[in-house]
Amino acid sequence: MTYQTSITTMTQTIAARDGTWAGIDAESVARMQVQNRFRTGLDIARYTAAIMRRDMAAYDADPANYTQSLGCWHGFIAQQKMISIKKHFGTTDRRYLYLSGWMVAALRSEFGPLPDQSMHEKTAVPALIEELYTFLRQADARELGMLFRDLDAARAAGNAIEEQRLLNAVENYQTHVVPVIADIDAGFGNAEATYLLARKMIEAGACALQIENQVSDEKQCGHQDGKVTVPHEDFLAKVRACRYAFLELGVEDGIIVTRTDSLGAGLTKQIAVSTTPGDLGDQYNSYLDCEEIDPATARNGDVILNRDGKLLRPKRLPSNLFQFRAGTGEDRCVMDCIASLQNGADLLWIETEKPHIEQIAGMVDRIRDVVPNAKLVYNNSPSFNWTLNFRQQVFDAWAADGRDVTAYDRARLMSVDYDCTPLGDEADEQIRTFQADSAKRAGIFHHLITLPTYHTAALSTDNLAKEYFGEAGMLGYVKGVQRKEIREGIACVRHQSMSGSDIGDDHKEYFAGEAALKAGGAHNTMNQFAA
Repeated sequence: MTYQTSITTMTQTIAARDGTWAGIDAESVARMQVQNRFRTGLDIARYTAAIMRRDMAAYDADPANYTQSLGCWHGFIAQQKMISIKKHFGTTDRRYLYLSGWMVAALRSEFGPLPDQSMHEKTAVPALIEELYTFLRQADARELGMLFRDLDAARAAGNAIEEQRLLNAVENYQTHVVPVIADIDAGFGNAEATYLLARKMIEAGACALQIENQVSDEKQCGHQDGKVTVPHEDFLAKVRACRYAFLELGVEDGIIVTRTDSLGAGLTKQIAVSTTPGDLGDQYNSYLDCEEIDPATARNGDVILNRDGKLLRPKRLPSNLFQFRAGTGEDRCVMDCIASLQNGADLLWIETEKPHIEQIAGMVDRIRDVVPNAKLVYNNSPSFNWTLNFRQQVFDAWAADGRDVTAYDRARLMSVDYDCTPLGDEADEQIRTFQADSAKRAGIFHHLITLPTYHTAALSTDNLAKEYFGEAGMLGYVKGVQRKEIREGIACVRHQSMSGSDIGDDHKEYFAGEAALKAGGAHNTMNQFAA
C-alpha cells in the first residue's frame, strides 16, 4: 500500500466510526504505517530472501554483480553502517549484514567474552538478529520522519513542486532493511536442536543461515586448530532441518549456506555409515589414515574397514578421534561442497587459511564440473594478515618470473619499509581488487568480513583514549570525533535525533496536538548542529 492510498483508506476507516475517532488524523496514521513497513520478522525474512534470490540470479548473469557485507555485533553498528551506505552510494543494493557467531561469543554472551566454540547461549543469536532489524527499522522511521517534516514545511510555504518531490521520495523510499546472513555455528546440538534454533532465527528476520560441518560439541573457530568434522549424512540432516524450518514458516526463498572446514580439519569423531561401495559414507571413510591389519593383530575396540579385500584399522588418537590422511583437505572440501549442493544447499563457504584466488578457484572449478552454477560466500577474514599474504604472493610471483627481488626480505615483508615500494604498491592493488577478481575467477557471490567492527571499535577507542587522557584533553574528542562528525555529515552527531527523540515528538503531536510537550524546541542543544 502506498502512502497516498494509506491516507485514503484510513480516512474512510475513521469516518466509519461515527465521529468517535475524530481526534485521529488519517495522514498521521499513514505516516506511522509507512515508518513501520515490516510488522514481523517473518515479513523481513520473506522480503530479504527475495532480494538474495534476485542478486544470485544477477551474479549468475554477470559476476561483476557480487555482493558484500560487514559483520555487526550490535544493532547500532548495523544501523550506522546502512545509513553510511545510503549516504555515500545512494542505494543499499547488493549490501547485506553478516551476523558472526564469533562476535556473539566474544561480545554478547552473558558468560562474558568467550572463544568461538559454541559455548555462548544460542538464544543470543536470534536476539541479535531481532536487535539488528529493530535498529534498521528505526533508521527508516527517522529518515522518513525527516521527509515528513520537510513535506509539512513545503506545504506551509505553498511550494507545490517541492511537495510533489517529497511525496515521490516517500513513495519510492528505499528501506535500510537488507538481508542478514546469520551464523548458526554447527547447529548447537543434534538436528532437532538445529531446527529449533533455525526457526527462532528465521522468526527474528534471518533469510540466510550459514551452518558448518564440524562436530557441535567440538566446534572451533574456522581459523583455529583442532577442528573435527562430521560425516556427510549427519551434516545433511541439519541442512534439511534448516530447510524444514524455512518451509514451515513460509519462507520458501530462504537461503542455506553450507560451510566446509575440511581444508583445515584433519580429524573426525565418527566413522561414516556406508551401505554401498562408493556412497558418501564410503567416500568419507576413504580419506581416513589407516593401517593394514590381520585378525591376529586386531586389538579390542578396533574399528575395522574392509577395502578391496584388505582389513584396515583407522588410526585412533588418544582423544578417541580419528585422523584423515595429510594432504586430503582440498579433495574433502570439494566432496563436501558437491554433496551439500546436491542435497539442498544454496551457497557454499570454504574456510581457507589464506586469501589466495587460485587456491579457491582450483576447488571451485572442480565443484562446477559437477554443479555448474555453484557459488561461494567467502570470509575476507581479519584472521588473515592481508598485507603479509599479498606481499608474499607478489614476491613469489616476481621470483617465479625471474624478476629481481634482492631488495626485499620475504620474511619481513610486513615492515613499514616496504609500504611505498613497487612490491608493496602491487600487493595493495591486488588487495583492492581481490573481491572483484575472485568474484570473476573463483565463483564468489558474496564477500564478507566477519569481525571488522570488533576491530574498528577497538581502534577508534584506543585513538580517543590516547588523546583525551593525554595532553590534548577535550580537544582529543572535539578534533578527533565531533568536528569530523559535523564536517563529514555523520548522522549520529545529532545523537538525540538518532536515538528517536524527533520520532517521539511527532507521536506526541499526533496524540496530544497543541498540548504536546516536545523535546525538540528552541532550547534543545542539538540545534547547535543544525547548520
